[in-house]
Amino acid sequence: MENNTNYHIPVLFQESIDALVIKPNGTYVDVTFGGGGHARAIFEQLNPEGKLIVFDQDSDAKKNAWEAPNFHFVAANFAFLKNHLQLLRVNHVDGILADLGVSSHQFDTGERGFSIRESAPLDMRMNQQSGKSAFHVVNEYEEHELNRIFRNYGELKNARGIASEIIRKRADGVIATTGDLMHMLKRFAPKFKDHKFYAQVFQAIRIEVNQELQVLEDMLTQAADVLAPGGRLVVISYHSLEDRPVKNFMKRGSFSGEIEKDFFGNVQKPLTEIVRHPIVSSDEENERNPRARSAKLRIAEKNA
Repeated sequence: MENNTNYHIPVLFQESIDALVIKPNGTYVDVTFGGGGHARAIFEQLNPEGKLIVFDQDSDAKKNAWEAPNFHFVAANFAFLKNHLQLLRVNHVDGILADLGVSSHQFDTGERGFSIRESAPLDMRMNQQSGKSAFHVVNEYEEHELNRIFRNYGELKNARGIASEIIRKRADGVIATTGDLMHMLKRFAPKFKDHKFYAQVFQAIRIEVNQELQVLEDMLTQAADVLAPGGRLVVISYHSLEDRPVKNFMKRGSFSGEIEKDFFGNVQKPLTEIVRHPIVSSDEENERNPRARSAKLRIAEKNA
């Protein structure tokens, strides 16, 4: 059973598998199946009594699934983790792995609109059956909404000007492609840092289209509920907006970063972090897979 590296090159591969501390008869969930690289490594360590459940809302990912009595592919967003586990009559699991963000396949499939390397339809939907696309965001959002997403999700200092420019340009006609969008924002792109600028613009729109931060929080909350005592939560993030809620939830049990206590002053948090600082990729992995450069791996264990 080989990894489909044409679809996606797994990041921090061995580190994340080791972090799960896999029991051969355990039940594990990969909420970001993609090319199946991490999932295959988990499955190979299970005996027939073990079980692997994988989630992916991208219909392309299902092509990488395989048939086995103890393997289950769930074609859904991981925000519905708990519901689908209940449908499978699974109450508790021994480990959950999440490799966040956009897969290599999604970036490399030009017509999906995730990449800044070529002009493509404004799409950016991870689930191509969902209604809202990047086209809707760019062409239909009010100026204050565009300002919000570029400021909050793209962390762009000139968010207001970018939003205003989009409103002005679309008055002359629809903005149909990623190339159109990049061209109209060219004057905002800093010299020699234009790639980073466009990546931030695309990130902001993509997060809004897919509601990535909200579904991440939903998944983390449900993960804490379904993990058995001693079960592991392993999360790989690629930018600060993803890493922050993961870090706060693992460290303090809240997304705000505030520690919550009960009436008696006991700290209320479902998880205990296993590593104080995130694990990052080696220089060798960064050379082999540049996407790994921004990756951070965090590990937590469910409290008894």
